[in-house]
Amino acid sequence: MTGIRVRAHAKINLDLRVLGTRADGFHELRTVFQSIALHDTLTCVSRPGPFAIECEADGLPLGHTNLIWRAADRLWRALRRTGEARDVVVTLDKRIPQQAGLGGGSANAAAALVALSRLWRTEVRAEQLTDIAATLGADVPFFLAGGTALGLGRGDEIHALADLPRHWVVLLIPGFGVSSGDAYRWYDAWRARGDAVKREPQFMPAPWSSSRAAQMINDLEAPVAGQYPEILQMRAALRRGGAVAASMTGSGSTVFGLFDRRHDAQAALDQLAGSGWGAVLTESLGRAEHERSTAPRAARV
Repeated sequence: MTGIRVRAHAKINLDLRVLGTRADGFHELRTVFQSIALHDTLTCVSRPGPFAIECEADGLPLGHTNLIWRAADRLWRALRRTGEARDVVVTLDKRIPQQAGLGGGSANAAAALVALSRLWRTEVRAEQLTDIAATLGADVPFFLAGGTALGLGRGDEIHALADLPRHWVVLLIPGFGVSSGDAYRWYDAWRARGDAVKREPQFMPAPWSSSRAAQMINDLEAPVAGQYPEILQMRAALRRGGAVAASMTGSGSTVFGLFDRRHDAQAALDQLAGSGWGAVLTESLGRAEHERSTAPRAARV
């Protein structure tokens, strides 16, 4: 049996600023997304019967609330097909932690759009996929392009930036997750109290031309750290380990450190062994690398 296999790469936020609240209730953002090599893998296979998702990861909903299912439903309807999406099973090999600020669910949704459009042998324009992606989540359109990009609006207005030069990335993953809804609620309460934490910019090394766009400041970090002080402990541990810059990604709970050399990143990883935090060594991906890696491939199942 032959199916379509697609990788879904995680992201980190090199910068995340909350500019205010929009008329639609969402927050106005300015963020810099960065693709990393860590990825999930989706394999989509034609099979008679209802649409189904299979995954061995604990605690992952596999029904209508799953973004893969929602992506299939939106694409099915965009193709003007009747009823619910059907005759496909998606097997998800899950490697990106959940509620970690790494965009795993959104990356899966983007990968599902790409894989299913190929499996269903449809001619879907890139612009149409992007429009569908934006209905699934603010950051889903980014995962169709990858690399280094500026996200505006809700984070769904994507503008390509010069790729960050290759950096090795150490991810520290605590024993708790943070939902985006909670993070923004804590941020709103934090701002209402007038709390302020001044963060010094951590400019990326030259010659990256986008260094002023990404200063490794995350406006959600202080409010989330107010609930989970461990966030700040992880960031400090990465800086002590030699990271050129460190920050929480997205709404948390993962904290990442950037390293110029793999040797230094591996040394930091070894140093953090036994810390009680999950630790993953990965690397940044440029736009062309992301495009090659996420290209759909035939897979014999």
